[in-house]
Amino acid sequence: MNAPFAPPSSHLQRRTVLAGLGLLGMAATAPLGLARAAAPAGAAPWAQADEATLARLLDRVTWGNIAQGTQALPPQGAAAYLTAQLRPPPTTLPSAAQAQIDAMAITRTPLPELAARMEAQQQAAKAQPTEEGRKAALKAWQQDMRALQQEAAERFVLRALYSPTQLREKMTWFWMNHFNVFAGKGPLRALVGDYEERAIRPHALGRFRDLLGATVRHPAMLHYLDNARNAAGRINENYARELMELHTLGVDGGYSQQDVQELARVLTGVGIARQPDSNEPPRMKPALRRHYVRDGLFEFNPQRHDWEPKTLLGQPLRAEGLAEVDEALDRLARAPATARFITRKIALFLVGDQPPPALLQTLARTFERTDGDIAAVLEALFSAPEFHASLGQRFRDPVHYVLAGLRLAHGDAVLPGAEPALGWLQRLAEPLYGRATPDGYPLDAAAWAGSGQMSTRFEIARAIGAGVASAPLSTPREKEMRMAEQSAAQRTPPPLAQSAYVRALQPTWSAATRNALAQATSPREWNLLFLASPEFMHG
Repeated sequence: MNAPFAPPSSHLQRRTVLAGLGLLGMAATAPLGLARAAAPAGAAPWAQADEATLARLLDRVTWGNIAQGTQALPPQGAAAYLTAQLRPPPTTLPSAAQAQIDAMAITRTPLPELAARMEAQQQAAKAQPTEEGRKAALKAWQQDMRALQQEAAERFVLRALYSPTQLREKMTWFWMNHFNVFAGKGPLRALVGDYEERAIRPHALGRFRDLLGATVRHPAMLHYLDNARNAAGRINENYARELMELHTLGVDGGYSQQDVQELARVLTGVGIARQPDSNEPPRMKPALRRHYVRDGLFEFNPQRHDWEPKTLLGQPLRAEGLAEVDEALDRLARAPATARFITRKIALFLVGDQPPPALLQTLARTFERTDGDIAAVLEALFSAPEFHASLGQRFRDPVHYVLAGLRLAHGDAVLPGAEPALGWLQRLAEPLYGRATPDGYPLDAAAWAGSGQMSTRFEIARAIGAGVASAPLSTPREKEMRMAEQSAAQRTPPPLAQSAYVRALQPTWSAATRNALAQATSPREWNLLFLASPEFMHG
């Protein structure tokens, strides 16, 4: 780039810069001056795409470009890259990142053992003979539980930053948000890491029905939506309602309150084992014993199941026991309403707030034709002209913004820890596993484009642009942001202005962004201005 650090007329202030870049009171619109890509008549012609379009493609299918930009594409080109991302082979992280994951308790300890250990610690704390002792022991237990949630969040960030299978990690977040559980409820801090690892991530690019079934059988979901308490004669409808409204059919999916009640009856007995696998199953009549299922912490207890006939979505269910649950899930997963609801949500995530009807029809038909093959739906999406036209127009929510900034600033250089990223997500109101309600975080731009968000993003842009995240983590988490900013001047900022990614996108910038960047007096200020620009807010 030519002369990126021209002298400014005065020191850059936050409010002045935000106003100059069009970010103060910003509406969730496309970035200023970014030319909307022309929609091709057929499949997106990645072989003929210019460098800026390819850079935006990588922004969309990954957690954000690294500094090399399109140079990170394989020699075979973008189409081959997308094919590999859709059906990725087993891959490994950089050794420094994998070592951090390998050292975690959630990696080294099987979930049943970990859950039993934490429950025993809690019971021992409650049994302390003095009030002071109980308080201290419960505080230690709570700290250990929070540490398990922190490990899960750090593992996610490490994979999002450094995994070569970026699309799988991105869709893992999408499905964790779709099948949301709140780590702050009950024992979920100890369960959420396994939920992401065992129920969500293996199926993120697989069949929707397999993903749905894995969430139904995981103790995190059964705790969160209270199905562990659902039994014949004591029906709890919470999970059944959300399973239809939020997980499959959608609120307008054509089901009735009677369907909710019937599905709740189907789910009776689907719960959590209270004893380790090595223990004998509960005593029950021989006719019921053959229906008993235990897998880790999952348990189907036929003594708690409603065995009366049931009708779901206008048709009787013919199976019995746990097989009845699977029959109901088959019916939900293959309903046309589910195809429409799920594919529209994928389009919201990967295209924008108003996906064109023609695109939605294509995706829903692909979902139905392939029996819910998620990779096939994404392949159809990436081939659609509407997807091509949306590149560079999607406003980044906080998770996308923070991770994109860190990937651009640090690339493959493994950071000493994920605490800065997690702290920034907390400040931006989108902490991992922190959505209390089962609907997950909103996917629309308006939810994240207010002036308060922009002000906080400005401060995060300053920190990332100064290289704060590369500082060793030696301070308590609540002080780390402040201490890191105070020492920012002593670190070398990442050279974003010289990156291939920036060079590729420079021709698309608005005049306001160009003028603001021309005022930068140092690489640190230039980084701040670019990371706070509308162009970087969109991907």
